[in-house]
Amino acid sequence: MSEVCDWCGSDEQYRRYHDDEWGRPCRDDHKLFEFLILESAQAGLNWLTILRKREGYRRLFANFSAPHVAAFTQADIERLMADPSIVRNRMKIESAINNAQRFLEVQQEYGSFAHYLWGFVEHRPIQNQWQSLADVPATTPLSDNISKDMKKRGFRFFGSTICYAYLQAMGLVNDHIVSCPAHQQCAALA
Repeated sequence: MSEVCDWCGSDEQYRRYHDDEWGRPCRDDHKLFEFLILESAQAGLNWLTILRKREGYRRLFANFSAPHVAAFTQADIERLMADPSIVRNRMKIESAINNAQRFLEVQQEYGSFAHYLWGFVEHRPIQNQWQSLADVPATTPLSDNISKDMKKRGFRFFGSTICYAYLQAMGLVNDHIVSCPAHQQCAALA
């Protein structure tokens, strides 16, 4: 019997995320923006914490509309800081607004954020062949390069570790272990 990636444990919400979303190649700017917000919010926290707050983020961040978030004001920041359904960290909230503005700039320059991001992998997911969770790196030269470019463009809370988690989640790299049924499913979507 095949094993699934053991990082998702037995939590049902985590398991559904693993089975239905994580690692599936995503070229949809709306979802790419959603995960840019969520991954940046996760910095220093457990991903399950963010998954459990995802609906709060969806509600408070205008259903992850980059133009709406980019236009948030100081009053919006205070409103967000008062709501426990998200991570109430002022620097992360301010960086989400900043990153929405940078996201729109990249869309303007490249036609879509997806075109910009997928260009780093020649528009095809990298198919890793990890045998165990212990083999999976936290960063790679690819995440170093993308993070560096995004920082140069003014993105914040997007270091190499967060960047690599983002690449994994959005399917630019297939980091399901090879014995996980999702590894082949994701490879077939490439």
